Amino acid sequence: MQLSDRIGRRIKLQDLHILMTVVQAGSMRKAATLLNTTQPAVSRSIADLESAVGVRLLDRNPQGIELTPYGRALLDGGEAAFDELYQAVKNIEFLADPTAGEVRIGSITPLAAGFIAAIIGRLSRHHPRMVFHVVATQVETLHRELTERNLDLLIVPRLDLFNDDQFTFEALYETSYVVAAGADNPLVKRRRIELAELMNEQWVLPPPESALGPIYSEAFRKSGLAYPRTTVVTMSPEVRMSLLTSGRFITIFHDDALKIAPQRPEIKALPVRLPIAPVANGIVTLRTRTLSPVAQLFIDCAREVAKPMAKRK
Repeated sequence: MQLSDRIGRRIKLQDLHILMTVVQAGSMRKAATLLNTTQPAVSRSIADLESAVGVRLLDRNPQGIELTPYGRALLDGGEAAFDELYQAVKNIEFLADPTAGEVRIGSITPLAAGFIAAIIGRLSRHHPRMVFHVVATQVETLHRELTERNLDLLIVPRLDLFNDDQFTFEALYETSYVVAAGADNPLVKRRRIELAELMNEQWVLPPPESALGPIYSEAFRKSGLAYPRTTVVTMSPEVRMSLLTSGRFITIFHDDALKIAPQRPEIKALPVRLPIAPVANGIVTLRTRTLSPVAQLFIDCAREVAKPMAKRK
């Protein structure tokens, strides 16, 4: 009997689920506790899987278990299979009731507060039973969550982090970057400021090695300047905005961060020309993943909401 025949007849989804739990837990004993079953039952499921594929999937050692290369290959395929089944169930739910369903979106905070909120506002009016799971966090975390299929799609700036062949990027509209300060900062009253004049100011910036770092570094490099001495190093846009309101700090934001005003009228753009080309904001998805109809509906709405913004650019 060929391997493909053994797989079709003998591999069980439950056994794959048990393998995934064993790897997550680090031992069969802990996995048995999580699954509310016995350790012999867990061992039997792993043995059945190994018999079905004809190779050892786990190495046992005093510290617990470790996947063999064969086990890693099966686990990767198993995770993708479970995700596809999850999407299939969601597709069935959507076909049964096109007005319902859920979508999981990831983005950075300024885009989530502005652009994504506008999409949700439009969709929820026409599909009040749709559920939107929005994760607003750093792009490095979004990259991991999308890769692990915990999110359906991202709305983010075009960054090198997503240039890998496993991703697709669809540009929606472009955004520019500005130097920002609190409304009480004396610099706000200036009519024109050169970037070099700000090198001794109290900067709040992400670390240059972060995903956004190269964009900021380019602005200083093209102005013949080094990355400034940073008083506060943080990835959090909320922390940066909060510090700006004190009137003592400055930072660089893309202008979407200021467009979520009037809830933050105390943040102002300074009259500084940054030599940074506009950066595209767009949709990132996994190339090999089939999106649910609800996720596709969200993408279609995102394109419509972005059209007037793209024309303004």
